[in-house]
Amino acid sequence: MLSAVPTEFLQQKRVAYFSMEVAIAEDIPTYAGGLGILAGDTVRSSADLGLPLVTVTLVSRAGYFRQSIDSEGQQQEQPDPWQPSQHARRLDARVCITIENQPVWVGGWLYVVQSHLGGRQPVVLLDTDLAENRPEDRALTDTLYGGDASYRLKQEIVLGIGGARLLHALGFRIADYHMNEGHAALLTLELLRRNSYPSDEVRPGEPLYDVPRVRDQCNFTTHTPVEAGHDCFPYELVYRLLDDMIDRETLRKYGGNDALNLTRLALNLSERINGVAKRHAETSRAMFPGYQVMAITNGVHPWTWTSTPFAKLYDQYLPGWCHEPEMLVRADCCIPSEAIWKAHQQNKQSLIDDVRQRTGVVLDIDKPIFGYARRMTAYKRPELLFTDLDILRNIAKQSPFQLVMAGKAHPKDASGKDLIKRIHRDIGALQGSVVAAFLPNYDMAVAKKLVAGCDVWLNTPLPPLEASGTSGMKAAFNGVPNLSVLDGWWAEGCIEGVTGWAIGSADPVRDHDKDAATLYKKMKELVLPLYNNDRNRWIAIMQGAIAKNASFFNSHRMMRRYASDAYLR
Repeated sequence: MLSAVPTEFLQQKRVAYFSMEVAIAEDIPTYAGGLGILAGDTVRSSADLGLPLVTVTLVSRAGYFRQSIDSEGQQQEQPDPWQPSQHARRLDARVCITIENQPVWVGGWLYVVQSHLGGRQPVVLLDTDLAENRPEDRALTDTLYGGDASYRLKQEIVLGIGGARLLHALGFRIADYHMNEGHAALLTLELLRRNSYPSDEVRPGEPLYDVPRVRDQCNFTTHTPVEAGHDCFPYELVYRLLDDMIDRETLRKYGGNDALNLTRLALNLSERINGVAKRHAETSRAMFPGYQVMAITNGVHPWTWTSTPFAKLYDQYLPGWCHEPEMLVRADCCIPSEAIWKAHQQNKQSLIDDVRQRTGVVLDIDKPIFGYARRMTAYKRPELLFTDLDILRNIAKQSPFQLVMAGKAHPKDASGKDLIKRIHRDIGALQGSVVAAFLPNYDMAVAKKLVAGCDVWLNTPLPPLEASGTSGMKAAFNGVPNLSVLDGWWAEGCIEGVTGWAIGSADPVRDHDKDAATLYKKMKELVLPLYNNDRNRWIAIMQGAIAKNASFFNSHRMMRRYASDAYLR
């Protein structure tokens, strides 16, 4: 049954938030990693705060992939499909876009994010699996980040151009467009088309488009601190797929002369450009000289990422924290130490039970657990901890510790898959010295267990390549301190010995062995002795993580900043 958009979502102007992936719910696999998790937290905080957003993404009915690990440590990928009809309502509007001189019809599904505080936010899931389309076009919205360059560009045409047109057809009134990463940048071409001057009024040398008006409508958040990580397409492919929607001179002027760089396109046609941490904004300004890149540091959604034991504590001692998480700044003086420890032990036992069920590995609740989970790729350096296995064995002999890890590698990332195999091999080599487990199929459910149940959260990226990194923020909401490299958000959140510990210095020039030596030194001389010998001081650091980190690094603060600094210009 087709349905219209409820009038409650059409009565006021909204910010159109475009993201290739959005983690709208645990059981809906429309996300691959941190970008999608952030987008989901953005929508959830907007629902909590009553900010008028409408989110646009792809339905990705085939999901990303379900991961398993074989006995050799090789990642295996299986489809992870879902049925939109079981979670969302099919919308009654359809729009037509042109790809390769062929009409492609784009429909959508409406999913409503419901806040536990009463707010509601619409999410439009774009879908080309329609009878009007050719079989190859019906599959365009199936697989998240799948296929070749042609498939990816077609998906981004659907997202940017199709998404902008469908919002208009559905009756949404848009105040601003917010592009979460460059995947949605082609929406700027649709805005240029809408804001073009009549052909009979354009004279030689005069502009074809009202570019200032388009810029005034657009905000862009960039997440990728390396040039090679931005989507680029050869113009031969672009011209073949896009035809002549926008004249070629204009496209090259704003999208790049040698190839269509979607980040460049978004940078050139956005009034407001944001990095996702202070350091990331500095890196982006160096990458893209001449652009004013502001910083709005990411955050995580309080209600989603706070475990039940800690949510009950906060409800009891700091009521209202879910709407105003800045109230958590009082956690170090208002919540009894023993209550924090008891809540953490509940989370730890839950993680131990989950690890045993998933892997058969038996962990000890009395020994500290180090947690590490994120996308498995080279710049994340998951192998840093395993640089010298003999040193790890000696540390564990003096102060026993345990390790739980998780993470997916993109199916085409051979080096990321090799990292998983190496970790599998090193975990085996440490058997008898360090009890360790690698949890397969890292997703929201696994992440919730890990960030709440471990005792210390590890993050070891190669600076300055960590744009933000939000997993450690989730740990902070559960009183778990970080032991991490000073990059991304941790460069702002680390107060040594108060919220956790730093690995290395802020120097952007890195030495792998030196970073590993610092990690081992901190583990051996600070972290493990403190955990084993001074519980009161350890709990004080847990309180510091809540009061100094969770109170600030949350998506409520992030969205209030976006509202005041970007949307309400």
